[in-house]
Amino acid sequence: MTQLVTQTVPVLDPNDTRPLLQIRDLEVGFKTQYGVVPAVRGVSLTLYAGQTLAIVGESGSGKTTTAQAVINLLAGTGQVTAGQILFEGRDLTALTPKEMENVRGSQIGYVPQDPMSNLNPVWNIGFQVEEAIKANSDLRGKDLRARTIEVLKEAGLSDAQDRLKQFPHQFSGGMRQRVLIGIGLSSRPKLLIADEPTSALDVTVQRQILDHLGTLTRDYGTSVLFITHDLGLAAERAEQLVVMYKGKIVESGPSKEILANPQHPYTQRLVAAAPSLASKRIQAKKHDEAAEIYSAGGTDTALIDRAAIREEQAPTRDLITVEGVSKLYRIRTKGLKYTELLAVNDVSFGIKKGTTSAIVGESGSGKSTVAKLILQLETLTSGRIEFDGRDVAGLTGKELLKFRRRVQPVFQDPYGSLDPQYNVGNTIAEPLLAHKIGTSRERQARVLELLDQVSLPAATQFRYPSELSGGQRQRIAIARALALKPDVLVLDEAVSALDVLVQGQILNLLTELQTELELTYLFITHDLAVVRLVADNVCVMQKGRIVEAASTDDVFDNPQQAYTQELLAAIPGGDFEFGGK
Repeated sequence: MTQLVTQTVPVLDPNDTRPLLQIRDLEVGFKTQYGVVPAVRGVSLTLYAGQTLAIVGESGSGKTTTAQAVINLLAGTGQVTAGQILFEGRDLTALTPKEMENVRGSQIGYVPQDPMSNLNPVWNIGFQVEEAIKANSDLRGKDLRARTIEVLKEAGLSDAQDRLKQFPHQFSGGMRQRVLIGIGLSSRPKLLIADEPTSALDVTVQRQILDHLGTLTRDYGTSVLFITHDLGLAAERAEQLVVMYKGKIVESGPSKEILANPQHPYTQRLVAAAPSLASKRIQAKKHDEAAEIYSAGGTDTALIDRAAIREEQAPTRDLITVEGVSKLYRIRTKGLKYTELLAVNDVSFGIKKGTTSAIVGESGSGKSTVAKLILQLETLTSGRIEFDGRDVAGLTGKELLKFRRRVQPVFQDPYGSLDPQYNVGNTIAEPLLAHKIGTSRERQARVLELLDQVSLPAATQFRYPSELSGGQRQRIAIARALALKPDVLVLDEAVSALDVLVQGQILNLLTELQTELELTYLFITHDLAVVRLVADNVCVMQKGRIVEAASTDDVFDNPQQAYTQELLAAIPGGDFEFGGK
């Protein structure tokens, strides 16, 4: 049975009786003008050498604050107000800043979550990695450069030597995250704190990175404190789980026990909402197997039922047709020289009205470029794209404006896609103003209608993006996309930045809106587990080409290509043995 109280997590190791990390009754608060606001309340856990412990929970649960308290990197006015953090018996909360610097990096590594803001945009990648290595070792000159290349290769950058002089903006989000992982592991620390270390990575790269972390744990005795919101991922990679909710530990114990039989209602919601676990439940249901993974009416239950209904519906005509589309980029190198990059290579597929088609693949596979071509945000090099029987490449002026009204995007980043100077009401009304639709009163009524459709209160219209959570911002982005009553939504990684609970709510919202408004979706994602919940058809892209295209059932039940099989095998928790079976 798992624990339901805030107690020390028993991580037993018969070969070692001394904990590497022991947190006792930790309290963390943030100073405000109204006093200290508690963020972590009475957290206790124990981690031994060579072991992995995962802390799971949604945004705001206190898991990242707990991790940052260990290395004294609390944001803003955060401070430890009570408790102890013992590392090899030494209380880290009592160390001076100079003493903490000697521990941080060399003995405790840290991989932060956001690769966009944790690399300096004015320094090249090689310099930033070298600085981290120099701070924690005596390496200099050629030895330092050789170690820098080795660190980046270990983190998954095979062409590390050629990329040392490139800057962060020249790397994809996944590549930037790999650099941060390399920096965190560069000194072979005894403890690695990994805060959502793979949230920006494709499932195959995610598996590669996590396999590497597992190798370190085994070969170097490195312990890992793993912070994540995905229970499937945590259970696959950690022997022990700690579930946090509103600053407290609500449940803890062995991974298998918690997944097979979660006791606390919040843990039950997390297990039910994890897309990777929901995907496995679908497979179990379709093969009349007894699903060992807990499900108690989570948001995914409705998604699973709707998926079965969609499969039985009669096919309709293609609303969007993509024929032999290619996109060639010219990339400037030195002087007047340039290289050519074929981002999309002879791609063809169709999207039927009222259905959801998904394009999946790793970063750099060309899937987002296809979406931009369909949206007419990029020009075709060759090929043809038809929307509702008409070639969209030649559209200009009013015809192009009419097309944009019918095909709307929802972008990946709910933080960057909303103007911070516009309140929510003005943000949603902006497309109506741009297309000169309705009077001021009619636009106001439409804003309220849209807020209701995305399940947000009317008072939200007066708030600004900075006052909203990630899930709320993504709902606003969806509401703005629906303002013009489009026929098609192009969703580019629309849920990848969200916690699993919020992710489940957004996916459920999208399927409800599709049924209510007869929408057609093009879903761009690297997460096949999400695809399993929402898509009717799947196109798998690799290096600019579609290597497999079929119904969702066919792709999951009988994948033809080795690449597709790799993507399926990399779904977190996909091969996890639940219930000890």
